Amino acid sequence: AQILAGYSLGGADLLRRAMGKKKPEEMAQQRSIFLAGATERGIDPGLSSHVFDLMENFAAYGFNKSHSAAYALIACQTAWLKTHYPAAFMAAVLTADMDNTDKLVILYDDCVQLGIGLEVPDINVSRFEFTIAGEDSISYGLGAIKGVGQAVIENVIAEREANGAYVSLIDLCRRVDKKRLNRRVLEALVRAGALDCLGENRATLMEAIPNTLRLADHAARASAAGQAALFAEQDGADDFEHLLTPIPDWSGRERLRAERESLGLYLTGHPFDDYAEHCAHFTNGPIRMLVEALPEKGQFSARKEISVAGLVRDVRRRGGRVSIVLDDKTERLEVTLFDEVFNQFRNLIVKDAMLVVDGQLRFDEFLNSWRVTAKSVGSVDDAIEEHARRITIQWSADDNQRDFVRSLEEALRPFTRGRCEVCVEYAGPTARASLTLGDSWSVKPTLELRERLGVLLGTDRYSIHYPKHFV
Repeated sequence: AQILAGYSLGGADLLRRAMGKKKPEEMAQQRSIFLAGATERGIDPGLSSHVFDLMENFAAYGFNKSHSAAYALIACQTAWLKTHYPAAFMAAVLTADMDNTDKLVILYDDCVQLGIGLEVPDINVSRFEFTIAGEDSISYGLGAIKGVGQAVIENVIAEREANGAYVSLIDLCRRVDKKRLNRRVLEALVRAGALDCLGENRATLMEAIPNTLRLADHAARASAAGQAALFAEQDGADDFEHLLTPIPDWSGRERLRAERESLGLYLTGHPFDDYAEHCAHFTNGPIRMLVEALPEKGQFSARKEISVAGLVRDVRRRGGRVSIVLDDKTERLEVTLFDEVFNQFRNLIVKDAMLVVDGQLRFDEFLNSWRVTAKSVGSVDDAIEEHARRITIQWSADDNQRDFVRSLEEALRPFTRGRCEVCVEYAGPTARASLTLGDSWSVKPTLELRERLGVLLGTDRYSIHYPKHFV
């Protein structure tokens, strides 16, 4: 810049800054300055313009050859490792980004595509970092659990290696430093599934934490006072286990919500699992099936009207439109909502919402992927309530008749005055019967009602039916 265009040292530094910022508008201003200065110094305009073009290209993305060589070497090494030792490679990459939840979600998706399973963290198996659990599986690193510090994890692992596996929640609290293993840490471990090996279920473990900490503190004070160990076998440690009274486990939705809170992702399932069967009756099917059934992208130019459902994984504004990413576990699909549509349904469009989108499916050449331009958006729960026509409940001879009838009545009554009829099918050793309840017992199959029936009956003892023309 100084030699060809007569820049001062300060002026040349401004050009360098414009290149570093990679701002086209600043480079355009510098071009006119550069060309004018070069012309004054007798430089051919074609040559000076060519030189500036090279600098402008470099400003887009460039570095010197030694830097390029180092990048190329690392790219070859990591590609080789990922190809021949995928589990070890992904464990290392996950560990490197274990403090970045958003990056962990992306890397988890990479593991799924590579056929590598990510196992639930285990207080008796996992280490601080992500480690290989098998040829195609990785043990989740305890250090990636939110709210659990490195010091307490190191204490847990050191004690485990010195004196063996933990056998119960009380055993864990007794053996690990009480100043570090507090209630907040234990709750995070339970939500993540790291203590599944120590109790009946996660709900029971979470309920037991306050009493367990109280007993552990009492034992520590008694030991310091020289009294007999509260947890010693001869003092009846098993008796304390009876204080951990089993309670019903969390629903699948609650379990996944807790995992998301503690790990930043859904590890043991997908929130859409509970909706997939329902959505098959009022959408065009799973996203992957929809996309795979389409012609090759080069042959597909017309737009296709579809209805698709999924979990909202991301919401972003891009200029005059909003883009969301729908995920139904089989695949992800980007949905574009122009302002008019977005403003109409904005109260529904939030991260982790379950949505049904009606719109036009087309192939986006710029993004090199399929996407939907939305015309309308609705809640999946509202769609289930709108389309469902019958709930069938299985009644077994093993059920206590009086208790079953009373419990079923209590579950249904708050949701009556709906359009979904209720049918009870009885199966006994000598008789079978099917009874459709009267119109006054027709219900609204809301999420709350479905959850109540799930607690009362289990998900395998009730089913929801839809009109045949939706199938």
